[in-house]
Amino acid sequence: MTTLRWTIADGWTMTRRELAHWARQPAAVIVSLLFPVLMLVMFGYLFGGAMAAPGDYREFLLPGMFVLAMAFGIETTFTGIATDVARGSTDRFRSLPMAASAPVTGRAVADLLNSVAGLVVLAACGLATGWRWHNGLGAALAAFGLLVLLRFALLWLGLYLGLVAKGPESVVALQILVWPLGFLSNVFVSPGTMPGWLGAIADANPLSATAAATRELFGNPGWDSGGWFAEHALLLAVLWPAAMIAVFLPLSVRRYRRLSR
Repeated sequence: MTTLRWTIADGWTMTRRELAHWARQPAAVIVSLLFPVLMLVMFGYLFGGAMAAPGDYREFLLPGMFVLAMAFGIETTFTGIATDVARGSTDRFRSLPMAASAPVTGRAVADLLNSVAGLVVLAACGLATGWRWHNGLGAALAAFGLLVLLRFALLWLGLYLGLVAKGPESVVALQILVWPLGFLSNVFVSPGTMPGWLGAIADANPLSATAAATRELFGNPGWDSGGWFAEHALLLAVLWPAAMIAVFLPLSVRRYRRLSR
């Protein structure tokens, strides 16, 4: 077997290990899939009447909810890899005759499949509540592709943070950072209504780029800010995730190889 085929086979073995864990814990998987739906109900029906949004509110809301679902997935990745490190599972994997990258790539593929499933569930709920895309199936698939790309980039950030964390309990500190990152964006509020320096941070937020780009591709209403970041949202929705992958993928692999040394 060639090295590439060996690496792919070992990575898929580790992916199936993660999927088997989820099969034995269906309640946890169902809760993780339904959490974005709960957010959709909360912001769509509880807070929707008080939110000022351009155009139809639910068509404005759904692309932002897709982005938040991708961002919050980082906590699942962080907890999973930090738990493996704390329990010594990664040390046992390193002693086995398998590709060194297999545990990390297995976790990455499994979490990405979980996020795609969550995206399908959330999109189905969105369609049931009145959300639609208007620029054709090709543009809609491109928008979903940008969302998966964002999740893939954040996945490597989560892997790296999980590998350097002291344990899964540190996820509380991550949550303190992820939630402000999600709300300090254009998902719910126009950056133009924020104080200048805060609006600049919200404009530059990678989540804002993906939210604006997917709204454009879906043909859903978005903020008419007219700034540089808004005008180049499609480009930034590709460049931001690509930059994160370029930084955190090699850092994650390097950190994994140095564990327990």
